[in-house]
Parts: sequence; C-alpha cells; structure tokens
Amino acid sequence: MKLPMFPLQSVFFPGETVPLHIFEERYQQLIKDCREEAITFGIPVYINKKIEYGTEVQLVEVVNTYEGGEMDVVCVARQVFKIVTFDNEMDEKLYAGGEVKFLEANNDADESLREEVLEKIQELYDLMGVELPLVPSEKFNSYAFAHKMGLSFDQEYELLQLTNETERLHYIRLHLESTITVLKQINNTKAVIEMNGHFKNFDPLDFEDFKVD
Repeated sequence: MKLPMFPLQSVFFPGETVPLHIFEERYQQLIKDCREEAITFGIPVYINKKIEYGTEVQLVEVVNTYEGGEMDVVCVARQVFKIVTFDNEMDEKLYAGGEVKFLEANNDADESLREEVLEKIQELYDLMGVELPLVPSEKFNSYAFAHKMGLSFDQEYELLQLTNETERLHYIRLHLESTITVLKQINNTKAVIEMNGHFKNFDPLDFEDFKVD
C-alpha cells in the first residue's frame, strides 16, 4: 500500500491520539488532501538517521486554522507499518510518500499477564507518588501507558516493532522490574541521607563479655 509520509522523531502507538501543529506548506497540502479525499498518512519514526517503521494515522479534526495556513490538527494512530520504498515527493505532491507493509498484529494475551503488568505499573506510580488512572485489567493493553512508564525513545521504538501483545507485555514487565528496583535503591539511599545529622537512639552495648586479644 502507498501512503503519504510525515516523518517525525516521535513514536505513536495504535489507538493513541496524535495532536500535530502543521506549519510547512507541504504538510498543509497533505492535511487538505486528507480532508478532501479521506486518505490516511504515515508517520515514520526518524531514528539513528534513518526511517524503517512507523504508524498509519487518520485525521480526526482540524482544531485551529491560523492566518498563513498553519493548523492544529488531531489524528488517531492506527496500524504499524514497515517502509518498503520512500520518495521525497509523492505523485507530484509537495509531501513525501512510499510503499508500506502493515505488520500483522496479534493482540491475544493471557489475562494474568495483563494483571501482573498493571500491578507493576501501579507499584511504579506508588514509588513516584503519582496517581494511576483507573484502568480495568480487561481494558488494559500494552500501549495504554507506553509513554508514561519511563521508556526511552529507543525502547518505545523497539516496542512499536513487536507485533505480539504477549511479547509487548513481557518487554514492558522487564522494564518495569528494572526501573522499580532502581527506584527502591534510590529511595533507600535518600532515606539514609536524610537520617545523617539527626539525633538517634542507640542501644548501649554490654561490655561484660568483651575481650581484647
């Protein structure tokens, strides 16, 4: 399938709301074509000076239009794709485009694994003192908190390429376990530092059994 392209240094996951500020003429043209022809476009992830994977998005609403043609738009992310070909200009348009292959998604995952990962996220948020939005385990998926659990840009990109929900949840669980361990160590260190300089009660030692060689 051929898609118009809007490369960005960002990762968007399926189902995610994508707010964009459009200011370049070529992308103003792209949004105009999306409105008139009901087409979707791709946001390839620009990483390590190349583009290989990205997410198809669909225009939902043009929120604001400014003098000069700039726009604020809201899109929704749909499917993940791998780029097959890329052209700087697509079919005599100003914007880029290319052939893509959509990744087959397998969203089946064991309910107990979902619950386990959700519990780990709750533990992480508790350690950070942040309130976790209420999400029933049956509605929770690997993308729900993908931007809100401390994944690096590279890790988000790796997660995007995993087509199996079970694989994604295992990936997230490993990250959470590692992050929680580090946070606990930091909190313990903080507690020790805060105790320094405070008056403490020490139990006196009984010297009767002491011996000096």
